[in-house]
Amino acid sequence: MPNDSIPDVAALADFVERHPRLFVLTGAGVSTDSGIPDYRDARGDWKRPPPVSHQAFMASHGVRQRYWARSLVGFRALAGAHPGQAHRALATLERQSRITSLVTQNVDGLHQRAGARRVIDLHGQADVVKCMRCDATMMRHALHDELARLNPQWLSLTAEVGPDGDADLDGHDFSTFQVPGCHRCHVGILKPDVVFFGDNVPKPRVERALAALEAAAGMLVIGSSLMVYSGFRFARRAARDGKPMACVNLGVTRADELFALKIAAPIGPTLMALVDALERRRGGMIPERENPASAGF
Repeated sequence: MPNDSIPDVAALADFVERHPRLFVLTGAGVSTDSGIPDYRDARGDWKRPPPVSHQAFMASHGVRQRYWARSLVGFRALAGAHPGQAHRALATLERQSRITSLVTQNVDGLHQRAGARRVIDLHGQADVVKCMRCDATMMRHALHDELARLNPQWLSLTAEVGPDGDADLDGHDFSTFQVPGCHRCHVGILKPDVVFFGDNVPKPRVERALAALEAAAGMLVIGSSLMVYSGFRFARRAARDGKPMACVNLGVTRADELFALKIAAPIGPTLMALVDALERRRGGMIPERENPASAGF
C-alpha cells in the first residue's frame, strides 16, 4: 500500500517525534498479517466464543481434554508463524530509541523474533507449559510431541484456528483424548504458562509495565480493542497522568475518547509507512509541519 494512501501517517510521525520515549501496547491486530487471527470485529465484539477460562480449565478434566485436543491441531498456526510488517516496524522503532517499552497482550513471541528486546509479555508466552502444582516448566513443543504420540489419530485433522491456537473441532468426541500429567510430581495439571481468560496478570508484571508507562512521554496503542481490562488499565492510567495517546486499530476501542490521534488503517502497512516517513524526515527529505502545536497533541 503506497504511503500516500494511508491516512494520517504524517500526523502519526508528528506524534512519535513529539513524544520520543513511547510506551507501546500491542494486541492481536499486529499478528494478523502473520496468519494468526484476531479476537474481535470492528465493533469490538467477539468473532468467536471467548477463550477457555482459567476456572473451567482447572476444574474439569473434560475441559482440559478438549483444550489440548484442539490445541494439538491448531497450535501449528502459532508455532509456524513468522513476524510481519508490524513486528518488524516496531523493532526498528525500538532500535532507534523511539520506544522505551513494548507491552504486548499477545502470547506468540513474534515481537522478540522480529528483534524487539524491551518487551513485556503481559499475558505470558504460549510456547511454555507449567505444572500448576510444582511449578515445573517444559517447552510446549515437547508436550505436543507427547500428545501426538498418545493421540496419533488426531494429527490428520484440520480446522479453522483461533488467535491462541485453538482449533474449531466442535462435534468431535474428546473423551478418549489422553492428557499426560507433570513428569516431575506426576499429579499436577499442565497448563500453558499464559494468563487465561478470567485469570489475573501477575502483579509484578503489571507493576513493571506501569513503571515503564510512568517513565514514558506518551503511549501508542497498536492493534488492540482494549476491551479486556488488562490492557485498558494502561490507557486509563496514561489519561490520568496526562500522557498523550495515539492509536492504530481498524476497529473501535474502549479508549477511543482518550486518544489524541486515532488511525483506522491496516496496521502493518501503516507502521512501515511510519518508519519510512521518520527515516525521510531524519534525512531532511520531508520537513515537519510548520506549526506542530496546531495538531492538538
